[in-house]
Formats: sequence, structure tokens, C-alpha cells
Amino acid sequence: MKKRTFLNLLSAGIASPVLAPLTAWAEKEKLTNWAGNLTYGTDRVREAASIEQIRILLKSQNKVKVLGTRHCFNSIADSRYNLLSLKSMQEIALDAGARTVTVGAGVTYGQLGPYLDGKGFALHNLASLPHISVAGACSTATHGSGEKNGNLATAVSAIEMVNAGGEVVKLSRKSEDFHGAVVGLGALGVITKVTLDVQPSYAVRQYVYENLPLAQMKDHFDEIQASGYSVSLFTDWQKQRVNELWIKSRGKFAAPQEFFGARLATRNLHPIAEISAENCTEQMGVPGPWYDRLPHFRMGFTPSAGKELQSEYFVPRRNAVDAILAVERLRDQVTPHLLISEIRTIAADDLWMSPCYRRPSVTIHFTWKPDWPAVQRLLPVIEKELAPFEPRPHWGKLFTMTPAELQSRYEKLGDFRRLAAKYDPARKFRNDFLDGSIFAN
Repeated sequence: MKKRTFLNLLSAGIASPVLAPLTAWAEKEKLTNWAGNLTYGTDRVREAASIEQIRILLKSQNKVKVLGTRHCFNSIADSRYNLLSLKSMQEIALDAGARTVTVGAGVTYGQLGPYLDGKGFALHNLASLPHISVAGACSTATHGSGEKNGNLATAVSAIEMVNAGGEVVKLSRKSEDFHGAVVGLGALGVITKVTLDVQPSYAVRQYVYENLPLAQMKDHFDEIQASGYSVSLFTDWQKQRVNELWIKSRGKFAAPQEFFGARLATRNLHPIAEISAENCTEQMGVPGPWYDRLPHFRMGFTPSAGKELQSEYFVPRRNAVDAILAVERLRDQVTPHLLISEIRTIAADDLWMSPCYRRPSVTIHFTWKPDWPAVQRLLPVIEKELAPFEPRPHWGKLFTMTPAELQSRYEKLGDFRRLAAKYDPARKFRNDFLDGSIFAN
């Protein structure tokens, strides 16, 4: 499989309050997401490095969407009108006494992790990729793994945003609108700063096991998930086994040669067997800082497989094994189009539009070969099989669920719509995805 170089968003310098156009692509090259499956609907992209510059754009345009690190596989951050990059907003301010850190909208986890660790602090969790921006990841409820770990947005203690009228809005956990705004899906305003809870820095050891029998997974799922701080199961759904079991441990893990029938790996592995592990974080029980073990992939390397498609469904934790076995029954339909699947657990939260809202969850993730017509035909089959468990799709990934089905999964949807009307009465931040998925009646 060919690797694909990660698409870096180049920034243009701004020497005045006038918004500068980005020049990260040649005239003949269309702007795409990092995986290349989505071409954005406009080449009108501006970059802002201050609130004043954001206000200038919002005042002059009727439609604006913020362009983040371009890791979404669907059109949730797309626009047919205007895109705004905040890559230049790189502030990082640590408040050691309050145990919080405030970051600008352009900061990625790959930047934030080493900074915090150098100051003796850490975040509670990280996603598989460190390449993504903090603001964008929290806005779409991106997650890591762990029975007791909430998604990345649960670390947010305050946000600052500019609403459609150009007003600066600051919300904290004490604010009435906070729990609806953190996972805001880009529908409420332009996020300029995010404040996160931090904790003392810690080390993590990562162990990988191969060929976990499916029967052992079925009978001992809870024990397996409780074996580490963060646990991932990687499978191609074939041969009645889980290909790889990744255990990330903050404490003591004995690392036996055999673990529920799986064998301890003797070398570093990539989740997709045929790809070199050189772009993966260190394994083999070698201790390392949290920011270099909790993600699966290292900053500076091609994340995941490169050219791919992704889908992911959240189901209730109590239905984990039944949901996994439901997908396993589709193995002969799924595997020809699949690169790998990953299964993780996430704790419940109280963020209105989070897929884990008041529901401890298990996620079943699919990394697909880049064949959208085939995947598009297959997703409704998977969604139908998972329907008894009321799945919620990841906001930034591919799904075919109808708006009615999607909306029925969110009991706070009406409140979220009212919040959007409050901060964006002119629908400046709406796009086709939001109109079709969230605001359609």
C-alpha cells in the first residue's frame, strides 16, 4: 500500500488587519482534506490571526466556515462560500496553579503535548493522531480510549468564540450554555481559544498482542478493556480473531507472553500489518511520555494509512459484545473494502452533542480502502445491523444514516438548535452538512 504524505496547511503572513489569502496550493491543485477524499467547495480561503481580523471577515461575508487541520472525512467543515483558517493563532498559556492550559485555535495536540510535558503537566487522553487541532477535535467530540476516560472535549473547562455578530463570547462550566457549546460542530461561532484541564505528567508503556481469539474477546471483553489505561482492538473481522490488541498502561502491567490466548508481539507493529511500524509510537513496553504513547501515530509521520476513508459508530457500552458480533457476521461483505477496524471504549459525558452524552460507549471504527462507491453501498448494511443498539456516528466521519435517525439519537437536539439560533441568528455558520443533518425537520 502506498503511503501518502500528510497535507500540511501552509500559512501566509499577515502584516496588517487585512485578511490575507492562503497560498498553500497551486492554481491547478484543488484544496482537499488530508486523505484526499473530499475536495472543498470553494477556493476562497482567508487566514486570521486575531479577533479583529475574524470580525472583519464576519462583517463582510454572509457565510463562513472555519478550516481546521482538514482531518474530517465528510463535509462538516466545508463551505461553498468562504473558509477561514486560524492556523496562526498559536497562543499557549499554562496556569499551573489552576491546572489549566489555554490554547489558540491553531494549536495541535502535537504542539501542545511536548510543551505541557516540559512544564510537568499532561492531558487525560489523546486521539490516535496528534496532528489534529485542539479546537477542531473538541468541536467534533473526537476521542481516545479508556474505560474511565471521556473524549477530548471533556477536558474543556472554558471556550472563547466570536459569534455571528462579531461579539466575543466566553463560556465556562458555570455558564448556562457551556454544555451545548463545547461540541458545537462549528454551528455557533468561530472558536478562538480553548481552556483545558491538565494533570501532573505521567509515563505510559505500550504493549501489543497478536491474534486474540474472538471467543476470548466475547467472554472476557470487560477484563481486556480494564487491563490498561487505554485499550484498542484492531481487527479485519476474519479468522475468528482480533488481529492486534494494544494496551497502553500508566501503572503496572505484567505483560505475560500469553494474554487471553493472544501472544505478546516481539516487534513494533502497525495496525495494518503490511505497513511499516516506523510511523507508530513506541511499543514493546518501552516507557515514554504520555504524549508519545497515547496516540498510535507519531507527529511528523504520515498518520494512519494515508489515502483512506473512515467511518465510526458509537454504541452503548452495555451492548459492546453484541454490537461487535453483529458486525463480525458481515465479515465477508466488510473485509474486501477494509484496511482495518478499531474497537475502543469511552466514558460517558454531559456534552449535548457528544456521541457519548450520558452513555458510556464502545466505538467500532472502520478504516476503508479509498473506494467511496463501494463504502457508500456498504454503510447502510452496517448501520442496519447496528440499528438495535441506536448507534451514533462520529461527526467527522462518513455515514449514511438519515437525518431523522441521526436526530433521534440526541435528546438535547432541540436545545442545541435554540443555542445556534441565539449565537448565529443569521445562519452565517451553517453549511450543507449542518442544514441537512442537524437543522432539517
